[in-house]
Amino acid sequence: MIEILEKRFALSHKGAKDFCKGVFFTAALNIALMLPAMYVFLFLEDYIRPAFTPTASVIHGLFYYIGLGILFVFVMFFVAVIQYRSTYTLVYEESANRRISLAEKLRKLPLAFFGEKNLSDLTSTIMNDCTDLEHTFSHTVPQLFASVISLFIIALGMFIYNWQLALALFWVVPLAVAILVIAKKKLLRDNLIHYQNKRKVSEQIQEGLDMIQEIKSYHNEEDYLQKLNKEIAACEKQQVESELMVGVMVNGSQSLLKLGLASVIIAGASLLVAGKVDLFTYLIFMVIAARIYNPVDEVLNNLAALFFLDVRINRMNEMEALPVQQGDTEFNPQGFDIEFKKVDFAYESGKPVLQSLSFTAKQGEITALVGSSGSGKSTAAKLSARFWDIQSGQILLGGQDISGIDPETLLKHYSVVFQEVVLFNTSIMENIRLGKRDATNEEVLRAAKLAQCDEFVSRMPLGYQTVVGENGETLSGGERQRVSIARALLKDAPIVLLDEATASLDVENETKIQAAISALVANKTVLIIAHRMRTIANADKIVVLDKGGVAETGTPAELKRENGLFARMVERQMRGDN
Repeated sequence: MIEILEKRFALSHKGAKDFCKGVFFTAALNIALMLPAMYVFLFLEDYIRPAFTPTASVIHGLFYYIGLGILFVFVMFFVAVIQYRSTYTLVYEESANRRISLAEKLRKLPLAFFGEKNLSDLTSTIMNDCTDLEHTFSHTVPQLFASVISLFIIALGMFIYNWQLALALFWVVPLAVAILVIAKKKLLRDNLIHYQNKRKVSEQIQEGLDMIQEIKSYHNEEDYLQKLNKEIAACEKQQVESELMVGVMVNGSQSLLKLGLASVIIAGASLLVAGKVDLFTYLIFMVIAARIYNPVDEVLNNLAALFFLDVRINRMNEMEALPVQQGDTEFNPQGFDIEFKKVDFAYESGKPVLQSLSFTAKQGEITALVGSSGSGKSTAAKLSARFWDIQSGQILLGGQDISGIDPETLLKHYSVVFQEVVLFNTSIMENIRLGKRDATNEEVLRAAKLAQCDEFVSRMPLGYQTVVGENGETLSGGERQRVSIARALLKDAPIVLLDEATASLDVENETKIQAAISALVANKTVLIIAHRMRTIANADKIVVLDKGGVAETGTPAELKRENGLFARMVERQMRGDN
């Protein structure tokens, strides 16, 4: 049962158990809230029935009903407190755990997943979908199950008391539920379309924020706004249609319930005339009929909400089912040589990026990967750190296949500097400290000085405590790159990956950083990807990639003498053609 709930509602094991508690105590509260009606029934049974039955007499006195009333109030209060804790508080805890679980899931997914998804899609799942689930599971789903349970118990008691009047009262319930069940397929389809339309609007807004400079530069504001308005209009139209459909179905079902009251009046009057029920029983059923449909109304409303929830639950289950990168957390390599052995890799099926790629980057050497755009340089560098998993072949680090090593354990041995630098909205000091969280201020400043950060930080009023804004928006491209290099220097890992690390620097600063990098890479395994030939002039080994494979390999001098692809690349740069 617990496993079924976990899968059906995208709950954790503890969340499924808490859900059962919530259903139980919500059902208990529904029954407890019938105690006032029971109190009235007992009072009328004791004081009013004698008026219709001469042989009956009053059994309990006034103090008995005062005490019974106090007891009923206490029971309702006690059950309500427990129900609030089991339904609302525990649901909010489950929602917090769900967000953490999703974050952990995203942390362990290969980067290929993020290449297929955009930021607004993931943000909407973590924030909006989790919020919808939180609200529905605190206000709807437990109440749905509890209403069904409590209604069944109450109906069973009423059938035992008088099955004819109970049948007249409840015959409309299955018909009302059937209307929603029949409309389920249509409701689910409308909810899915509305959900997708909302995502399109979010994606369009996100795209506008990300591309605002390009939109303004090319005077494309009007076209962008027209497209956004079109998406919003489509979303609004579908939402109106969806809400209208739900409203018609739910209100139609609730209207059908009102026939139950009419049938109780007619059936009760017929039975009363026939002498099969007394007037007191008839009046009791009339009073109960005025309130008994409240739980049924709640069932109908919550059932419609549950249909709306299915799209989000399916989304959560899809994300939980995604395969994660796993491996051993213990890793003790024999050295840090990186060896590619006949590696095949493709981002999309049928579109290979690397084909039977084989080369070795040795510890203590600088290995440069060069080639034209699309040759697979950056891909190979990222695969060496298991940012993706390859389709075939092996990538060995210190003689061990990295596909069997946990990615986080593996990355402890890597310092990475890519062309696209990501900075956090915090101080320069803390952005550099990301390379080594327990680093002292002196260690951070030493790394920053080696990365030539002093030159621009000295101009800032708060120095290294200056907050750089979202993704370092207050810094230039070269300044952001120097902060990124300072991180790598601070981490001081045995393997260094540099992908166009100096692309945004001028010649003077590039020369200074090259000196810092020379100190960084001593006795380490270094992979450099660069288009500028001067960046790799001091490389110990150059691997020239072409169409996903190795075209040439050797030292810069050897490759120049061979007058092959590398020599032509150097010649074109010297002529200024590239």
